[in-house]
Amino acid sequence: MSRRRLLGALGAAGLGAGFTRGAAAQHEGHDAHAMPPAGGTVPGTTPPAPPAADAAGPARSAGAYTPVRTPNGWTLPHRVRDGAKEFHLVAEEVEHEFAPGSRARCWGYNGGTPGPTIEAVEGDRVRIYVTNRLPEATSVHWHGILLPSGMDGVSGLNQAAIAPGETYVYEFTLRQHGTHLYHPHADEMTQMALGLMGFFIIHPRGGEPEPIDRDYAILLHNWALHPGTWRPDPSVMTEFDLWSFNSKVFPATEPLVAASGERVRLRFGNLSMWNHPIHLHGHQYLVTGSDGGRWPRALWRPEVTEIVGVGQTRDIEFVAAPGDWALHCHMSHHTMNAMGHGVPNPLGVDQRGVAAEVRKLLPGFMPMGGNGMSEHGRHVAMGMMPGPENTLPMMSGSGPYGPVEMGGMFTVLKVRDGLARGDFRDPGWYAARREQTARRVSDDPDFGAPVRRPAGPA
Repeated sequence: MSRRRLLGALGAAGLGAGFTRGAAAQHEGHDAHAMPPAGGTVPGTTPPAPPAADAAGPARSAGAYTPVRTPNGWTLPHRVRDGAKEFHLVAEEVEHEFAPGSRARCWGYNGGTPGPTIEAVEGDRVRIYVTNRLPEATSVHWHGILLPSGMDGVSGLNQAAIAPGETYVYEFTLRQHGTHLYHPHADEMTQMALGLMGFFIIHPRGGEPEPIDRDYAILLHNWALHPGTWRPDPSVMTEFDLWSFNSKVFPATEPLVAASGERVRLRFGNLSMWNHPIHLHGHQYLVTGSDGGRWPRALWRPEVTEIVGVGQTRDIEFVAAPGDWALHCHMSHHTMNAMGHGVPNPLGVDQRGVAAEVRKLLPGFMPMGGNGMSEHGRHVAMGMMPGPENTLPMMSGSGPYGPVEMGGMFTVLKVRDGLARGDFRDPGWYAARREQTARRVSDDPDFGAPVRRPAGPA
């Protein structure tokens, strides 16, 4: 969403010109880490200190921090009034692109899904206006945040639901720090399935014991966008078609960028219907925090794969090593797009004659691969075989050595020597030294004398 669209939405919501001017001033101070939903990169500069209050309010609370970057997303600006930081969320229908070739009518906040990341500091008083432009009532639950019962956002239990056209306000003081979330507690089956969710990140008032150089936030979600359709199906419980990082699927997921030797934190939130074992290549990271904030050092533990359960958040930290490194969910079917369910197993089957006969009745019929799924994905991606309308191939994307046969919850961490602090531009592909790159040594399938398992019982 452009700044012009955002400010227009704020002004139309009736909070007055004062809020709009204040939001504009705050947004100018966040340009180094605010990102357009389309995933375009922002020329890097040193991340600014937290912006000062405008003339209408007191100085911002102490506690310097590195602003969070939400890949393919952005951070919500605020103004300070009457001692509180004011934010404004607008729940509305949006047109969302998962990757080029797949779009859908979803529900989101302030023009996109996930909604903008909210950032504040422990001890802050926050005031959050929520305007409902959906066709049904909604609410907002502040997931994992300690607050008065009446602000917890469960419609019917803690408040009356926000009817279409209404604006409600939530106000509370932040008494903790950590990686938190926000989402509706009204018709969750529909509203969360269509994309209503976002991050609420609270920085520690006293600063970090070990400063973070780059701080990323990635929301895990799933979608049932059936082939040839344009609206997610909220009735699906387990068999999803798309698995996303910040509502994007590979190859549209924005790469993560860091300089060699920088301390990087990745914050994961899971509002999908599955648990996700998140695996980072090339690094042994430390699991350092969750909804409960940054844990004491004695609780940190080294991992290379960490399960982020449904409704949980997890923070991992590591020192970046140079290279291009895959970051993905380790459930194999979560790194594919346009999943098929109940498809007959064709492995080892010569289908050429059968496929030709079927095409006489069903032009465009494409069987699953007899030698694996790679041929299927390549044929669709290259346009050799037509796929269903508004549907992505299961595996796509290209790298420096050929097709990257992945989709869904997959992206790349790109670490480079000498990268300027705050520079988030895509540096291109890593130029590895030849002696450090796997290479072909023979075309003979009988090359060498490999040792095979002996015949007979184990």
